[in-house]
Amino acid sequence: MGHRMSKWTGSPGARWASVLFALAATLLAAPLARAAADAGVAWRDAANDADIARAFAQARTEGKPLLLYWGAQWCPPCNQLKATLFNRHDFIERSRSLVAVSIDGDLPGAQKLGARFKVSGYPTMVLMRADGTEITRLPGEADPPQVLQLLQLGLAGGRPTQQVLADARAGKPLPAAEWRMLGFYSWATDESTLLAPAERPGVLAQLSAACPAAEADTAIRLMLKALAESDDSKGVKADAALRKRVRGWLADPKVARAQMDVLANAAAEITKALEPEPGAERRALVADFDRALQRLQADGTLSRADRLTALVARIDLARIDVPQAERHPKIAPALLRQVREASARDDREITDGYERQAVITGAAYALARAGLWADSDALLKANLAKSHSPYYLMTELADNARKLGRNGEALRWHEQAFARSEGPATRLQWGARYVAALVELAPRDEARLERTLAGLIDEAARDPGAFAGRSARAWSRIGQRLAQWNRDGGHDAVLGRLRARLLPVCARHEADASARASCEAAFPAAARPGA
Repeated sequence: MGHRMSKWTGSPGARWASVLFALAATLLAAPLARAAADAGVAWRDAANDADIARAFAQARTEGKPLLLYWGAQWCPPCNQLKATLFNRHDFIERSRSLVAVSIDGDLPGAQKLGARFKVSGYPTMVLMRADGTEITRLPGEADPPQVLQLLQLGLAGGRPTQQVLADARAGKPLPAAEWRMLGFYSWATDESTLLAPAERPGVLAQLSAACPAAEADTAIRLMLKALAESDDSKGVKADAALRKRVRGWLADPKVARAQMDVLANAAAEITKALEPEPGAERRALVADFDRALQRLQADGTLSRADRLTALVARIDLARIDVPQAERHPKIAPALLRQVREASARDDREITDGYERQAVITGAAYALARAGLWADSDALLKANLAKSHSPYYLMTELADNARKLGRNGEALRWHEQAFARSEGPATRLQWGARYVAALVELAPRDEARLERTLAGLIDEAARDPGAFAGRSARAWSRIGQRLAQWNRDGGHDAVLGRLRARLLPVCARHEADASARASCEAAFPAAARPGA
């Protein structure tokens, strides 16, 4: 799995995504909400439609927009938001002008709200009018001042991004603020609300070309995002002129600093879009990119997480022509030294728990990505007792062990991670990972698989949101794994017993056709036709 300081879909390994970010899955329900309130933001916890109705009623009564924050306790980018944005005095002051709502993805019923508002990746922030109209999705990966500017636009009565996008595509003139709204929109958490993923590269490139000369920074941002969505030549087809422009942006410290979130989170993707084939031209572009990233890595005005993201990007570029399965890539000694030094320094200096969860997990990923597996394991183990979500670190340890062929160790870490996980949606997500590991690494252990799945079914029976949102997708992944496991029909008896256990749980969702369908589809896909 990967690790990036950007969008997060939930897997400790799945890279902090590429670009643009989404914003959150489990906020420590009461404890984190109280912490935010102590810092000055009057967060309202919401877990069901009634909670949301009360929040919107408050927004209408007070004439304020509503900010919805969808987050998770374990999610590193979510913790980064708490460490760098939500605790800022200027964010706290602006929060007085809106109704701030936090949805912990692990509260009972919260996954239904996730499906209702089309939020999935942790974290996600959505700014809405009091009537429920979505204004925009805020980019948590950007610099806090940039996020605050976009928030201020919404507070000032800005038009919904959907309308702005439609006018821009129609060639209508837009004010500078609306061009910035498009440039900073969180496409990574869009969930196809405005554009399908396949459309994004072309549309973003068109917007960049249409952006007025006075809004050069926005035009650059839109083009970089278009390239970031065009990995491996899908999307924008770069020509010599575009390559020259991008290399000019990389050489300009001011431009690179303004676009640091896109450059650091999508360095490899942008490079492959510009230079699809290995060779001298790609190496020259990588060298230019590396110099820009080194400046960002050394920029004291950036957070530790952002500087680490720049370092991870340098590792990605160093491995760009190396097979992804290579566990011991040849990395320059100077870069290896910097990875070790940065990880040790951050581990030594960080005192804030939120920042530690955001940075240390990323540092462990950086070490593993550079082939420093023992260092990665040591850092994770040393932080287990310091983390409020140690199960996340345990899953990284499991990933490390699996990639190195230590299957027994990987299974033990997955088992411990599942056992320590907290909250219904999180336990299902970690349970799905454990099931996947068992199918891959111990397929003959029917008893353990059946015991684990039976426990997940029993837990689902107690969670009204067990078959909505992210949880529905987790069950779908479980079904796909079990279909693979039972492709020869040898486990029909086990799946039959599990299905019999699940169907009464599905029947409880009679009033929710979507949830019932998700529930009933969890196991039939796993059994052979006619079994």
